[in-house]
Amino acid sequence: MEPVPQLAAPSRLHRLWAVPFAALGVTAVLAPLVATVIPSTAFIDKSRCTEFDTTSESFPPPCLAAVDEAVEYALVPADAEPVLPRVAIAGAPTFETHGNIYFITVKQPPITMLDWFVTRENKAARFYSHRDKYGDRNDDQLFQAGQQQMRTAKDNAMYVALKAAGYDVTLEPGNVIIDYLICLEANAAGTECVRYSPADALLDPGDVLKKVNDVDITILDDLTQALADVPPGTMIPIEFERDGVALSGEIETILAPGEDPPRTIIGFRPIDTTTVTLPPGLTVQFKTDAIGGPSAGLAFTLSLIDALTEGDLTGGLDVAVTGTIDVEGNVGAIGGLNSKASAVHQVGVKYFLVPVNQGVDGPDGILRAREVVGDDVRIIPVATLQDALNALELLGGDPVNLAHD
Repeated sequence: MEPVPQLAAPSRLHRLWAVPFAALGVTAVLAPLVATVIPSTAFIDKSRCTEFDTTSESFPPPCLAAVDEAVEYALVPADAEPVLPRVAIAGAPTFETHGNIYFITVKQPPITMLDWFVTRENKAARFYSHRDKYGDRNDDQLFQAGQQQMRTAKDNAMYVALKAAGYDVTLEPGNVIIDYLICLEANAAGTECVRYSPADALLDPGDVLKKVNDVDITILDDLTQALADVPPGTMIPIEFERDGVALSGEIETILAPGEDPPRTIIGFRPIDTTTVTLPPGLTVQFKTDAIGGPSAGLAFTLSLIDALTEGDLTGGLDVAVTGTIDVEGNVGAIGGLNSKASAVHQVGVKYFLVPVNQGVDGPDGILRAREVVGDDVRIIPVATLQDALNALELLGGDPVNLAHD
């Protein structure tokens, strides 16, 4: 056997080079682990406009002043699922459907540095500061507001769909009651409000609105009409009742805090007590659990019409739908359209009805949603319930003659 040559020990230079390479390897292993526990607020900021040019005729108005706020949450897709399995109808004949109308949900979880790094270029995500998500509300108020919006969406959907299907359904106007005044500035600890909206000088929680800007207020939707085309900073007349006593005064309008695009408001969160009265023996229930928000209104309406009328509204297709619905059948804009488009794409649905008044540009614009789904999902803008029915008919669905037309 030939002698085995002896191995030479590494030179001192080679041993010195091993140290930084070993450190680099350890860093490569530990960095992702550390990034999973470091919150995004440690390093990531975003800009938020704090003052708009209210004299400008453009919309949204130009930003005059902005602040940098820590990124804490991400708006991301949650799910898209059929509506009808969540609907229970009793006391009325229903008809079999062969397609599905989907409603879409999104979520806003807190994120870490790793979450931000992975999703920072994702067109289906959007990053929020604490102010973006909560505005002037806490967790309980945010949840309650979402649940109230969902109740309104259900009631409006029942009213519009049942009326369209020919049922004797009535809308019982309820008082628009002030829940609480909006806080514009809190103390450093965030435990106490130091400056409320200008409405605080006149209104108190529990006050019942009667007239705003010379528009009678009988349901919550009347507020939108009352504030249409009213710029922030305008003094408008208000009539209300407090403990049964008629009162009046003037209030300066403001921009809704933390909302993009900007919206003019009076400066309070309302409670809508409008109710829908169904014919005796007829019940409609939506099982939405803890899902909140108003954006499923159009999807609920179309699903009810599909179930209560003969024919197949979608022609056997699966169609995703988003948008609010008011008692007149108008479809309203929603938030997070790009994330909702992504959820639709992920479940394989090919058609998506969206509100036309989302606009084209902007973070919630239709163009942004189309960038997310490409040619895989056909996005169809609609302005009214009739527009939505017409769009479904063009896709192969059966025509529906609305009873109240």
